[in-house]
Amino acid sequence: MFKKIAADALGLSDIGKIISPADYDKTDADDYVMHEDNEKIYFLIKTKADEYCFTNLALIHVDGASAVSSKRTLKRYPYSQYAISNVLLETAGKIDMDVEIKFTIGNVQFDIDVRKDQIEQLKDLYKSLLRIAEITYENKIYLEMGSRSLDKAVSILQNSRTDDNKLADTYKELTDFGFTWLTSVHDQYHLKDFGDVFEKYINN
Repeated sequence: MFKKIAADALGLSDIGKIISPADYDKTDADDYVMHEDNEKIYFLIKTKADEYCFTNLALIHVDGASAVSSKRTLKRYPYSQYAISNVLLETAGKIDMDVEIKFTIGNVQFDIDVRKDQIEQLKDLYKSLLRIAEITYENKIYLEMGSRSLDKAVSILQNSRTDDNKLADTYKELTDFGFTWLTSVHDQYHLKDFGDVFEKYINN
């Protein structure tokens, strides 16, 4: 019991290790990466019970029930569906043996402890997640602006005088234009692949 309390106090209970790219294929998470769809691992943290695999498309969490159990639950969080926010990096104190990265993806909070001597590598992940969070937030604003712009155009048309004989054609043209416009805005600002962000900040 006292050993467990001491381990928790020092941050030794489940400290993760950053896995090098050469060893990605030795992890469980690699089996669930969609290589067929050009998904690529950029960062991988392994603890006694869990694996946290950051790809260009998603966070893959291989969730272990405990360090002594072989049971695993696979959880996948695509960045396009689960926004990243509240990214924090907690450095170590004098007696701590670990550093910690914290973030929220969707509504799920992650607190991942990593070996103290790997802080420089963890800083790269921190910058990557922070930038993804910023891009996603900014793009959400642009998408909302695009939608409001179209609503305004529809409102103007509805209040304008239009020949009843041409009304159906006019609305059809507007509907077609609206669909094309929103699809274009969505394609531009609803990003799925953040490989370029990881490429910029992760120095393997």
